[in-house]
Amino acid sequence: MKKKIGKILKFVLLPLFIAGLMLILISNKLVSNESKDCYTSVTEIPESDVALLLGTAKYRKNGGRNLYYRYRMEAAVKLFKAGKVKAIICSGDNATRYYDEPSTMKADLVKMGVPASLIYLDFAGFRTLDSVVRSKEIFSQTSITVVSQSFHNERALYIAYHKGIKAIGFNAQDVTRSYGLKTQAREFLARVKTILDIHFLNTEPKFLGEKIRINF
Repeated sequence: MKKKIGKILKFVLLPLFIAGLMLILISNKLVSNESKDCYTSVTEIPESDVALLLGTAKYRKNGGRNLYYRYRMEAAVKLFKAGKVKAIICSGDNATRYYDEPSTMKADLVKMGVPASLIYLDFAGFRTLDSVVRSKEIFSQTSITVVSQSFHNERALYIAYHKGIKAIGFNAQDVTRSYGLKTQAREFLARVKTILDIHFLNTEPKFLGEKIRINF
């Protein structure tokens, strides 16, 4: 019985494990190699009409402040106050009446000095792919500056390039390795899903809808 189990592990599970690992490594490499237009300096980044601010929860499950959120907000405000963007799209999840990322982001941006009239809400940014594609299909933007952490910007830019959108990224401050360990681990799987979505599944946003005009 033990020998039989050993053969199964050797000839079935091990090849599957190796194939899965190779898929993760290849996906990560593809996304990284095609996503070089990310900036960390507000003085060096080119101007764009619109920033696409990718959403996340304001608070962690344990109730503490989410640093990913805080740093993205600070980066978006920095871009706006430096005159590098004219308007901001807050794109995130609005799954229930009690969880509303876009409205929360807008409220905090206003507190930080961004005029409410120049902030637009995308309530159907359930995934990064949805947020990026909807910036073109709903908000009619074919050139955007994506605001998030570097690992996230790389994936967003990869999606943009393959969806006919000219995009650059502005990297928000990153978190420490220990703080972001789970997020970084999930990112490897997210990149695999991105490759499948773009090249094999032709995945589209969950919702589209009527167009929203952005006025400066």
